[in-house]
Amino acid sequence: MNTAFERTEQKDEWLTPPFVTDALGPFDIDTCAPVTPPWHIAPRSFTIETDGLTSDWGGSFVWCNPPYGTQTAKWLAKMAEHNNGIALIFARTDTRMFHDYVFNADAILFLKGRLSFYNVKGEKGGTAGAPSCLVAFGAEAVDRLKNCGLKGKLVCLN
Repeated sequence: MNTAFERTEQKDEWLTPPFVTDALGPFDIDTCAPVTPPWHIAPRSFTIETDGLTSDWGGSFVWCNPPYGTQTAKWLAKMAEHNNGIALIFARTDTRMFHDYVFNADAILFLKGRLSFYNVKGEKGGTAGAPSCLVAFGAEAVDRLKNCGLKGKLVCLN
């Protein structure tokens, strides 16, 4: 198993609700797609097998719903360096990761309510155990958060 993902595909891999990416897209790359996706977020994607964390994203506008837990900070570090895309993470403002990467991004959309993620078969799961936020890296990402129509509170940082 690829160490960038430290998870098991069927148990720990949860997909973004399509209404979120539909409101924010289009994207050039999905950095953390399932091996066999029930739907596609972008024409190009990286999976656990192709390792988006170490792959070159070029100048692409990226979507990143990273593995949650200890790996999330690595993905946010890459998003910050790439500076052209949107990440979906839990809104855990007390974490070091949030202070190191999210508060240094360009904007955050704190989503109203809690999302229900989907499993790799495309089946809707229960409500998430924490609130979520969308983190904008770069000017285009900020514009997309401003114009997406998703309910929540947008905070522009830069």
